[in-house]
Amino acid sequence: MPHSVARLRADRLARSTKPFMARGGFKRERCPACRLVPSHCLCALRPALTVRAGVCLLMADIEPLKPTNTGWLVADVVPDTFAFGWTRTQPDPALLALLRDPQWQPFVVFPGQYAAPERVVEVLPPAAGGAEARRPLFVLLDATWTEARKMFRRSPYLDDFPVLSLSPTRLSQYRLRQTCHEHHLCTSEVAALCLELAGEPQAARTLDAYLDVFTHHYLQAKNQQPVDPASEARQRLRALSAPLAEVGTGPALPEGAF
Repeated sequence: MPHSVARLRADRLARSTKPFMARGGFKRERCPACRLVPSHCLCALRPALTVRAGVCLLMADIEPLKPTNTGWLVADVVPDTFAFGWTRTQPDPALLALLRDPQWQPFVVFPGQYAAPERVVEVLPPAAGGAEARRPLFVLLDATWTEARKMFRRSPYLDDFPVLSLSPTRLSQYRLRQTCHEHHLCTSEVAALCLELAGEPQAARTLDAYLDVFTHHYLQAKNQQPVDPASEARQRLRALSAPLAEVGTGPALPEGAF
């Protein structure tokens, strides 16, 4: 079954009046499940995880259409990923219902200097109630930096939730889009930091490795070069995925996938 970002992309395409042409991308047939050309398909490498935290992606209008969008990778890896197109005046009723769902504690992930000080947290509060505690739901604004600032200011339905302000200790490794600020992380890198804070380091490292593998496949396809089955990123993803399969949190990756 297609995940939430794939469904949002299909809905956005259905409303388009003309085909979306990604700038700088390859103009060939793409796998509908991973957005890469069939010769560089990533589907066999998709990890299967059990993750307690959830991710809610609020996506700017054309973000779901971009083949370089990494929110798609988050939805590949984190089972409870929800995706909605952003709107200021008519938020999706399903989004509002999700934010009110008592099983979730939403955190809006955004730099703290843009929020009222009393809303800002830098670490997650300790969970009370053990297994019955509310699960963290990380609300990520999936957009360009200019769009994200507008979305943060103009989304009053997010105003009642704490703002999780991250302090990354490394620069972004994302190489598929240019950014004006080298310290700005892509969506999947932000999600990985959130998973780390939520006490799920294995899932965080797996998502980072999966981004690196996707980047390698994408750039090799763009340059019409074969993928390297022995690449460092693929070996790292395999090493991270093996323990998960052994403890029963998901099926092992197909034999020969690496």
